[in-house]
Amino acid sequence: MSEKDEKNLKQVVKQIGLVMTGVFAGVVLSLNFSASADSAIEPLPLDEFRAFSDVFTAIKQGYVEPVEDKKLFTHAISGMLSGLDPHSAYLDAEAFKELQVGTQGEFGGLGIEVGMENGFIRVVSPIEDTPAFRAGMQTGDLIVKIDDTPVKGMNLNDAVKLMRGKPATRVTLTVARKGAQEPIVLTLTREVIKVKSVKSKVIEPGYAYLRVTQFQENTTASVAEHLAQLGKNGAPKGLVLDLRNDPGGLLNGAVGVSAAFLPVGATVVSTDGRTADSHRQFRVDASDYLRGEHEDFLRKLPPWIKEVSMVVLVNGGSASASEIVAGALQDHKRAVIMGTRTFGKGSVQTILPLKNATALKLTTARYYTPSGRSIQAKGIEPDIVVEESSHGSARRLREADLAGHLGNDKDPGAGAEADGHGDTPEAGESPRFELAGKDDYQLVQAINLLKGLQVVQGKK
Repeated sequence: MSEKDEKNLKQVVKQIGLVMTGVFAGVVLSLNFSASADSAIEPLPLDEFRAFSDVFTAIKQGYVEPVEDKKLFTHAISGMLSGLDPHSAYLDAEAFKELQVGTQGEFGGLGIEVGMENGFIRVVSPIEDTPAFRAGMQTGDLIVKIDDTPVKGMNLNDAVKLMRGKPATRVTLTVARKGAQEPIVLTLTREVIKVKSVKSKVIEPGYAYLRVTQFQENTTASVAEHLAQLGKNGAPKGLVLDLRNDPGGLLNGAVGVSAAFLPVGATVVSTDGRTADSHRQFRVDASDYLRGEHEDFLRKLPPWIKEVSMVVLVNGGSASASEIVAGALQDHKRAVIMGTRTFGKGSVQTILPLKNATALKLTTARYYTPSGRSIQAKGIEPDIVVEESSHGSARRLREADLAGHLGNDKDPGAGAEADGHGDTPEAGESPRFELAGKDDYQLVQAINLLKGLQVVQGKK
């Protein structure tokens, strides 16, 4: 190796070393445990660093236009993370800030949960009462163009930046949808997205409905308020907890919502990864669902909440934190789980802030239900399968459909089997209906079960 190449290699190794130091010095925001490096770190792979140095030098010397070092390193880090699994990512300063704001329930944009798949942007779930939802965006849609810019080959953060912008401005999305003969063009007007994470109402005398749309910082407190209101005129005979199309969110929110219905000390979820701090059990204990100096929102809840007959509604859009809640209530036999198989995201992402106001979103552990089940790439199977309508359910994108998804350590074959629920009609063929509205087939069957009436499951 020439003296010049040796010098380049030393500079690259030094810069990468500084980046890795920042990674492992990070403070975890999204979970109640911190991630640390293994105590014994393998020696640096010098041959691979030499290859990296050669590529870096070739680009700097020969690429058709000058490229900044920062841009090359950013793309290298992004590629290193996106190659691990669909949920690990590098967050630049803007994306990191938006993530922090988003967990508090307010952010700017269109209102869709998205992920990368084969170089395109796949819609995981549109968020209710947002521009994307009102425009008819559907789970499984593939975004192929943003305005006049093709998405193919673009990283997720850059695509998200193009979709976000100042409120009242417009963006045009070109969407490929299974079952549609031609690409669908949707023009959406951006707005400040304020996600109301909890909704409730009395369906009919004696039967209450509680919906969690997303797990945020204030979700546990909001659930407590809604439950207290639902029982204001007397304890209901039955309660439906609706987690359909809930893409997840914060772990402590999932633990808190589960704790509202489970006895003190009961296990809600456990996590396991390579680092010592990732081996955790989360129980019905205020220390596991509260953050900071907050008052325990659940301490004053009336006794009926721990005893009321419950049905939990789930579907293929129920992911991550919502699967934690469904799995905990199912394992403790606290509620009957009804609907279709859930998304199957059983991995934990830890936010590791770096010194330059950026951060890593890194998959650090798998989570397990109280009985030890891993639902990664498998999902929660309902106790009673009820399709979305009497004619069946729309086929939904699930974790096992994502390229490069993390495997299930408890069941290596998970995700390989055909989806037994909801293959027909295809996405785009079923008319959109309002959850908890008059045409909500699954909710009607949930109320029937609580009343002891016959449940009609619908055609598969």
